[in-house]
Amino acid sequence: MSAVAQVKLLLSSAAYRKIDRETAKYPAEQRRSAVMAALAIAQDELGWVSQEAIEEVAEYLRMPPIAVYEVATFYSMYNMKPLGRHKITLCTNLPCALSGATRAAGHLKRRLGIGFGETTGDGAFTLKEGECLGTCGDAPVLLVDNKRIESFMSNEKLDALLSELSLAAP
Repeated sequence: MSAVAQVKLLLSSAAYRKIDRETAKYPAEQRRSAVMAALAIAQDELGWVSQEAIEEVAEYLRMPPIAVYEVATFYSMYNMKPLGRHKITLCTNLPCALSGATRAAGHLKRRLGIGFGETTGDGAFTLKEGECLGTCGDAPVLLVDNKRIESFMSNEKLDALLSELSLAAP
């Protein structure tokens, strides 16, 4: 980390310890294989993946920044701009759409007062339209903060989820 240590670090030493645990899973010459995990760790700590975070991860993993950028922009789980405190990603692919996702989307949009790709005025929620979450039989399905899957989302369950997240500490 000597080259990285010369610049102001965005990530904490705890984040670097987590990245080190991820890189240890691969041969030393393949440490770049931990790029997805490193980006997730950076995002968990910073809330999003800025250009500076991409450059810092690239330096630490000894890979070109463009290669890290390509990974960060390819996968929808990485936030390339600041979002609300909670990101709700609703699967709208055909199986979910046929099983209530269209209704769920309408309900969320009405309750939050925003559309897909928007953030509530208070910064609490960002609503995203997502690709298949792999649980078609549990539709409608959504992903909360890239960490938690919620299934069979009725309007009542959506309301309860929004209430729970509103009460949760930021």
